[in-house]
Amino acid sequence: MARMTQQDLANRVGVSRQTIIQLERNKYNPSLLLAHDIANVFGVTIDDVFTFKETLNDDVEQEA
Repeated sequence: MARMTQQDLANRVGVSRQTIIQLERNKYNPSLLLAHDIANVFGVTIDDVFTFKETLNDDVEQEA
């Protein structure tokens, strides 16, 4: 399989290269649709590409 560039992936899923960069740096959380599209490009599941990290904001923690 040929190497895929950030731009190649961005083009295939309909986002900018900057969005792909932000995803790689964990600075942006993709929508479910985008996560699905990226997983489909690689022929894997969303779980294979992304990890889910549950976080609580301060308001929820204070109510608990």
